[in-house]
Amino acid sequence: MKWTEGIDKLGLGLYFLLCIFAIANIYSVDQKLGEKQLVFFCISVFVGLIIFVGRSKFFENMSGIIYIGGVLLLIGLFPFGKEILGQKNWYKFGSFTMQPVEFAKIGTALMLANYVSGPDFNLKNRKSLLTALAVIGIPAVVVLAIPDVGSMLVFIAFFIALYREGLSGMLFGVGFIFAGVFLISLAIPPVYVAVAVLVIAGVLIAMNYHRMSWDVISISGITGSILLLCGLAFGSPFILEKLPKHQRERIEVLYKGEKAFRDTSGYNLLYSKTAIGSGGLWGKGYREGSVTQGKFVPEQETDYIFCTVGEEWGFMGSAILILCYMVYIGRIYYLAEKQKSTFNRVFGYCFASILLMHFSINLGMVMGLFPTVGIPLPYFSYGGSSLLAFSMMTFIFFKLNYSDKNSLV
Repeated sequence: MKWTEGIDKLGLGLYFLLCIFAIANIYSVDQKLGEKQLVFFCISVFVGLIIFVGRSKFFENMSGIIYIGGVLLLIGLFPFGKEILGQKNWYKFGSFTMQPVEFAKIGTALMLANYVSGPDFNLKNRKSLLTALAVIGIPAVVVLAIPDVGSMLVFIAFFIALYREGLSGMLFGVGFIFAGVFLISLAIPPVYVAVAVLVIAGVLIAMNYHRMSWDVISISGITGSILLLCGLAFGSPFILEKLPKHQRERIEVLYKGEKAFRDTSGYNLLYSKTAIGSGGLWGKGYREGSVTQGKFVPEQETDYIFCTVGEEWGFMGSAILILCYMVYIGRIYYLAEKQKSTFNRVFGYCFASILLMHFSINLGMVMGLFPTVGIPLPYFSYGGSSLLAFSMMTFIFFKLNYSDKNSLV
């Protein structure tokens, strides 16, 4: 058997393609940062090779320690973290910085995969469900307390992995309903939203009256949910007012447009859209973008790197990049589903879902479809922590996949 059998060449090929294209775009924004990103990439590949030649069981056996280490690194930010751009989510070592939340995601994915693959796990059992939720919730709560809302949202990705293992889809439906009521109540008078909730709830109850169980628990649950939704409708404007000014404005941009906040929270989005739109069909050419070269977009090498692609490579270049991401993420899901080991499958789903969340939120943010939350585009945004963490997850999964394909079981 050739040693290359079991290596997913398509997946690894797309990984290298995305990383190399990213370095070229960062180099276009800032030459020095592009050179540093190339160094980060070489370090990431070196670490990846160490992972690939190691034992695949190492990650399963050490998942608990890696998870605890990630949570402790997050907690350590409160006394030792360095505040950058209003968020205390970095460690600073001389000229180098590290964002521990990126590595905490790896630990959470490994720990969740380890627990779900255990013999006693059963999502229909309340203890199993609560334990799985605690594995996800502990680091998520710490991240929210930092506060880092963008990274906290990424932890929703782990529920996709649990859904594959049998978690009811109703949980996602409830989450979307509550989010929808909150956002709609900011656009129209809350009383109209509350009335709509009551009418829709009444219609649904009438349609399913004979199929519903009318015990005390069911009645209490339905009544409580309706009251919570009505309360959220009236409380949404109050919640918005209590948010920090920059977070409040980022949400208001969705309703009032970026021009209303062109000197504050709408500035990035305004010039991001300008850059993407000015690229046309084929783009202005590499290092020829006036917005990019003029450095009009702050953080363009990190969270807003996609607008560089839009300006210099145009619609076609952007579409090809998006297609590469879709094929790559789809490939991870496909390989995860083919795994014989439950641990491998769950980790693969966690990894693909983290990529999906980062990809969707970042592109939505850059194009004005989602509030600015400060979340990197995987492999593409400048930063050693992000690239190293995503590369580690990449090589861990492809190592697990390699071992699975060469397993005799």
